[in-house]
Amino acid sequence: MTTIETPLTPEASRNDAPKALPAPEADIVAFLNLESRLADEARYSEWEQLWDDDALYWLPMHPDDDPTTSLSYIYDNRRRIKSRVAQLNTGNRHSQTPPSVMRRILGNHEIVASDADTVTVESNFALFEYRYTQRIWAGRVVHKVRRTGGGLRLVSKTVHLISAGGAVETLAFLI
Repeated sequence: MTTIETPLTPEASRNDAPKALPAPEADIVAFLNLESRLADEARYSEWEQLWDDDALYWLPMHPDDDPTTSLSYIYDNRRRIKSRVAQLNTGNRHSQTPPSVMRRILGNHEIVASDADTVTVESNFALFEYRYTQRIWAGRVVHKVRRTGGGLRLVSKTVHLISAGGAVETLAFLI
């Protein structure tokens, strides 16, 4: 996998100044927008179909955490994603009665790594949630997307909340 690095040291000369990272192709951006829209519209079964078999959905409590040794808000493999969707589809989530109305905005997409069939895209996001009161969730999301014979598939999604480590109200929805 090729990792795209930008030098950010203060001693960097003009030739070593930070470089803009490439933007993803339009089909990748459209796929990321679809993933967000399906989550916002509570179309959970369709959202689940975007994930590949080796999927990982992670919300760390701190940006540098190791999920194998640190507590996470969410650390779901493909089987747990399926289980989470089944729970959401029952409508019996007392922490989400009535369910939240959500809309998210993704932007500042940058390719940070790529290989022959996989691209890793980092984006900023703002998620607007309304349930009795409006909340704003914001941060950086890392999507790893794979090109397959059947189309694009989501390999992993890591969400770094700017409020991570602080008090976080229920995350009974997909973020």
